[in-house]
Amino acid sequence: MTMTPVMNLGHFLTSAARRLPDLPGLVQGDRVWTWSELNRRVDSAVLALRAQGIGKSDRILVHSRNSNILFESMWVAFKLGAVWVPMNFRLTPPEVAYLGASSRARVMIYDHGFEAQVDAVRAESPALELVLSIGEPREGERRYEDLVDLNAELPPDVEAEVAYDDPLWLFYTSGTTGRPKAAMLTHGQMAFVVTNHLCDLMPGTTERDASLAIAPLSHGAGVHALTQVARGARTILLGSDRLDPDEAWALVERHRITNMFTVPSIVKILVEHEAVDRYDHSSLRYVIYAGAPMYREDQKHALRKLGKVLVQYYGLGEATGNITVLPPHLHTAEDDPSYPIGSCGYARTGMEVGILDPEGRRLPPGEAGEICVRGPAVFAGYSDNPEANAKALAGGWFHTGDLGHLDERGFLYITGRSSDMYISGGSNIYPREIEELLLQHPAVAEAAVVGVPHPKWGETGVAVLVPEAGQNPSAEDIFAFLDGRLSKYKWPTTVVFWPELPKSGYGKVPKQMVRKLLLERAEQGQEVK
Repeated sequence: MTMTPVMNLGHFLTSAARRLPDLPGLVQGDRVWTWSELNRRVDSAVLALRAQGIGKSDRILVHSRNSNILFESMWVAFKLGAVWVPMNFRLTPPEVAYLGASSRARVMIYDHGFEAQVDAVRAESPALELVLSIGEPREGERRYEDLVDLNAELPPDVEAEVAYDDPLWLFYTSGTTGRPKAAMLTHGQMAFVVTNHLCDLMPGTTERDASLAIAPLSHGAGVHALTQVARGARTILLGSDRLDPDEAWALVERHRITNMFTVPSIVKILVEHEAVDRYDHSSLRYVIYAGAPMYREDQKHALRKLGKVLVQYYGLGEATGNITVLPPHLHTAEDDPSYPIGSCGYARTGMEVGILDPEGRRLPPGEAGEICVRGPAVFAGYSDNPEANAKALAGGWFHTGDLGHLDERGFLYITGRSSDMYISGGSNIYPREIEELLLQHPAVAEAAVVGVPHPKWGETGVAVLVPEAGQNPSAEDIFAFLDGRLSKYKWPTTVVFWPELPKSGYGKVPKQMVRKLLLERAEQGQEVK
């Protein structure tokens, strides 16, 4: 591990507070937090937790909807030299229990309504010592706000000393098999990522800019918000955890929003809603989308409604979003062959994209192979998972598992996946996790989950099930079984029952064949539309 001392990433907040103390840093509804107020609250919480013995490399698990406290918890962890472990707030108690135990979190911060998730972590994680409630605490818990109020006198600097490879964020990303893996993001790596985002995605961002946070801050939107702090640009949060296009466009007009980060399915919802024509969105400079390809017709419609403001990037959590970029000037609503239509862009600044064959050899332009990337944005590896690290980082490249090719100019085209993963609404969905759960149903003998095209979500899951002999389960039975066991965004939208699954000569179920049969039957009007 590199021991080179670097800036603690928490210093971005300190710097914004010193340079722009009275400017708004975060807004939700009518509540405005200035940079100086945010920094004071964070520093007070840092000192309070440090007094409790929480510090370098300790893991802080956070299960919350978007709020000022979720935002602050990032900076609390960074300044402590601890590791931020944010959860998707839609995860069920069993899912959170696994992540809490695997991360070995000592502290958990949770939002109201997620008591069951806390109890599940307590039951599975002996490392958990301190639970902080955003709302009213239960017995044995403390209010987060009490930490904020403890320290009236604050020293000028509270950031812990850190090295380049010191982790600051466990970014949970599922693998193609088994349980989610914890990608370790570090202070040095993330300093590059912030610089790269500002260079390639939002050039010219300053304190005069404003960003609308639509997605949960626990993942890509959190990285995006971090870049806003680096330049002193304010972040605006939606009023609730449900997307209301009318509210979103009203906020764009009210706050003169200049940039936002989202996924193609959300862009589609926003630009197809009638509110897009009722509010002034001329302030927008960058509407950044990632997480899935955007259908060409949806792209054209968005460009006609918003103008040349679309920015696409391709990037996994392990490369922290830094693989390719397609900037606004390369988006067009016209089918002009001089534009790289269908491409996800060219390599990000400081990053290198290679197309490799199964033996790890580079392939020339036009030839398809595995998309691999190397450069300072690549993560430090998966926590406590040497086998996965050896595979993912073989030969000095990060292997994405996606298939594609580069053209002569260096534009990347994604053509498929080497895994069974599919992307629904911008979220990576991994069938094995769902299949293993479905097989726990007493009436299910075999299960195969595949992604099929969907006009709204890009792709959606179909569960093909073979019932146990003498059993006759319904789709309603299956959905009732999944309820509380699996996050709803991972649920297949359709369940069908077949007498048998197709098998290869080795007894395996070829997912391509399952998907092909589903699509053929859909064309014949039999099932799955």
